[in-house]
Amino acid sequence: MTEPTLLYKADWAVARANLIRWWQRKGMAIYLTVKRQTPRFLIQRPAPSGDLERDWIEPSYRLALSEYEIAWHDYLAEAFPYFDTQIGPGSLGIILGSRPRFVEETVWYSPIISDPETSTPIRFTPDNNSIWEQHLAVIHEGLKCANERYLVGVPDLIENMDTLAALRGDQALLVDLIERPDWVVEKIYEINQAYFLIFQHIYTLVKDHWGGNAFSAFRIWGPGKTAKVQCDISATLSPRMFQRFVVPALTEQCRWLDYTLYHLDGTNCLQHLDSLLSIEPLNAIEWTPQAGRPGGGSPEWYGLYRRIKSGGKGLQAVGVEVHEVIPLIDAIGPEGVYILLERDLSPGEAETLLKALEPYRQ
Repeated sequence: MTEPTLLYKADWAVARANLIRWWQRKGMAIYLTVKRQTPRFLIQRPAPSGDLERDWIEPSYRLALSEYEIAWHDYLAEAFPYFDTQIGPGSLGIILGSRPRFVEETVWYSPIISDPETSTPIRFTPDNNSIWEQHLAVIHEGLKCANERYLVGVPDLIENMDTLAALRGDQALLVDLIERPDWVVEKIYEINQAYFLIFQHIYTLVKDHWGGNAFSAFRIWGPGKTAKVQCDISATLSPRMFQRFVVPALTEQCRWLDYTLYHLDGTNCLQHLDSLLSIEPLNAIEWTPQAGRPGGGSPEWYGLYRRIKSGGKGLQAVGVEVHEVIPLIDAIGPEGVYILLERDLSPGEAETLLKALEPYRQ
């Protein structure tokens, strides 16, 4: 029997093996895309309707836009074609009731919990849940048309305290941490239970031939339940608060999932790195420098990367420039390192970089 593969990724078996070795901290991975001179199939770029909400949730438009991008790209090294099913960065919050506000590049969320004393438990209720139905419609559209050409990803759910902030509001939640900490712990527990139900439902739909899934954010794939996890509001928390409110639910989440990448966002979150390194089931940590700081390939972050690796976690460096790749690998070693480049490469650039990486990818 012929092993299943991806039509638009002929070396997918090799890429999968390399991604697994990265999760195991035994090898490196790099997400490398090349803009084609001609599309792999004829397709017109779909025109936006002018209605931002429609363009975010209309399955046929979302699929056509993704197909256009896939048609114009080649996927080299560990890069893979996938249909991004996210409806903004924080689908869990809107599925649980937060009101979305659609803009061109992202989705913002308006809180719905005005009074914790009278608030009802946070529960996932799939019936009569229009935004959940819209998520499913986008996912099903991708599954219907993928035809083993590309993967269909899990949307960027987001979880833990970030989802509670979407439901309650950032400032109000920070006051709650002081005035009603037990309520916060209870709500985070409820969010975790909803997350597991929602993720399992989506995973059952998109699970691929190899038992894994692509995750829309940060272009990861693993041979099991695979996700990016985060807590961006931790930039405002002390290490003690992070340990109390975030770590227990995050640990439970990482234990329930099979492969996890934590999104560490900005220098104000670095105070929590020791706590993250202590979470045994967490597999890897991604670093995003904030605006105004050097990108992920800068020598400024080499010490951080070494600290993550020595703490027993895999690493993902994002926004890396082509000329920064080899110095980065030379400085910290290739094992357990996954690099996301800043941009598409030309065919010549890709060939030169892959040749230079050969000694590190044996």
